Amino acid sequence: MKRAPKIRQNLYIDREIGDALEALAKGRAGNKSRLVNDALRSWIHHRGVSEIDAAFRMRLDGLSGELAGARRDIDILLESLALFIRYQLMVTPPLADSDAAGRAQGRERFEAFITQVGRQIATGKRSIAAGHAEGEGV
Repeated sequence: MKRAPKIRQNLYIDREIGDALEALAKGRAGNKSRLVNDALRSWIHHRGVSEIDAAFRMRLDGLSGELAGARRDIDILLESLALFIRYQLMVTPPLADSDAAGRAQGRERFEAFITQVGRQIATGKRSIAAGHAEGEGV
């Protein structure tokens, strides 16, 4: 294994750091150059990781905000739909069993509704978006 070339550095460090480095070098840890080299390598690596973590954290925070907004919109939509269905069921009288024409018209309207929903979803158009006036659609 080929070793990378070494370069000499003249650095000034605080006395207490120098004393701690000297004490470590006297133990089994090795010489001061290796200790400082390993410590700097670790610090540089963790600094880069911290910057990546910070970038991911910002992106995840943004996604969390978007998800919370989407969840709020879904809750509003579901509550609106539930209230509308309840209102319709309370105010619309049921059709008589003998009213075949009314039932046929109901089926036609339902099919038109389902077709329109499919078309809106396929094209990306939304009925409540700006520019869609009342009366458009089904």
